[in-house]
Amino acid sequence: MSPGKPRERTSPTYRTATTGFTRDVNRAAVLRLIGSSAPIARKTIAEQLGLSPATVTQITRDLVRQGLIRVARRAPSRGGRPALLLELVGGAATAFGAKVAPDHLVGVRVDLEAEVVERFECEFDGIAPDSLDRLGEILGDWLRGSSAHPPLLGVGLGVPGVFDRRTGELDSPLLGWRGVRVAHQLQRRLRAPVLVDNDVNTLAVWERLYGRGQEVDDLIVVTIGRGVGLGIVTGGDIYRGFRGGAGEFGHVSVVDDGPICSCGKQGCLEAVVGDPALVDRARAEGVLSRRQGIGRLLDLAAQGDERALTIYADAGAMLGRGVSGLVNVLAPELVLLSGEGTQAWSFLAPAFEEELRAHLFPAFAGVAVEVDPWDDAKWAVGAASLVLRATFTAPLDGEHTDSIRARIGTGAPAAEVVG
Repeated sequence: MSPGKPRERTSPTYRTATTGFTRDVNRAAVLRLIGSSAPIARKTIAEQLGLSPATVTQITRDLVRQGLIRVARRAPSRGGRPALLLELVGGAATAFGAKVAPDHLVGVRVDLEAEVVERFECEFDGIAPDSLDRLGEILGDWLRGSSAHPPLLGVGLGVPGVFDRRTGELDSPLLGWRGVRVAHQLQRRLRAPVLVDNDVNTLAVWERLYGRGQEVDDLIVVTIGRGVGLGIVTGGDIYRGFRGGAGEFGHVSVVDDGPICSCGKQGCLEAVVGDPALVDRARAEGVLSRRQGIGRLLDLAAQGDERALTIYADAGAMLGRGVSGLVNVLAPELVLLSGEGTQAWSFLAPAFEEELRAHLFPAFAGVAVEVDPWDDAKWAVGAASLVLRATFTAPLDGEHTDSIRARIGTGAPAAEVVG
């Protein structure tokens, strides 16, 4: 898998270094610009960032010495001295990202250019009482076995639920985690910075940096499968809302006195169109036996079973009406649909499209809707990109940003796993 380099917007202006913090910000900005625009000359870096040539020269000399950037080639001369063009040394450091699901875990290790250099997948019981301890064991074992790689900058996790950056607490109804300080507990075990976000947000990060969102500033990513999720990109950045709670589209109430949802409420969209909901309905209507699941329902629909097709059509209609509301409120240029539930898209699509178009505000009638092939690795790369972004994006924020930046060019170990 080779996601490619993200397209970056015009960079903000930075001041000449006068303090340690300003130097760090300028250094991160230079790294970020080289990573997104290489090969690039020092003069161009100075112009785009509003830094003095002397400041850029000093920063890039340090980065070359630390092995993070290198001279790619000399630009063609126009009579004067040819300019040196700089590029990132992708293998100088790595970041790890993982998507945590209720029944499995997918992880990747990426280099500084977000190229996947290693991937793993394993079963994981996310609802077990000791699931967080088990997660730490799995990550620790994998990181320990990857010690031959370049220094590890940090670990990014995409987890279903709401992550409050201010308190560090995660609430995940799907996993049964309430107020869990995931990053804090894993950081102590792994002895590496850990960044956490909602899993659909990490997919939206991937789409924004490496996928269809590279050319779009305003888009929404809707995921379907076991749950229903939403990632919002507005103005080119992820919108997380107050306490990180934006995007709980699956918990919009759509049916009065409907089925009980994993969140404890009744009639949520997720409790009507999520895979478990479709299976429950199919069993209640005698389409599936008690031992059969979503795979069998999909097979029946593919065989033309009218009852299975009706279940999918009803779900598609409900989802289409819900997405039309999102478009009417958020006015995205693009709607991307993803997740394991898209394997049934051919059965969901007709009713979805009909309901979507029937309820759109006329001005938004032409909104593009695309189905993105399901690939868990994208979510994991997006999680790893949380770490890369903390390294390169300025101004830098978050409680673990300094510890991530401190590992750049220091030869920090891949991980020091406790236990």
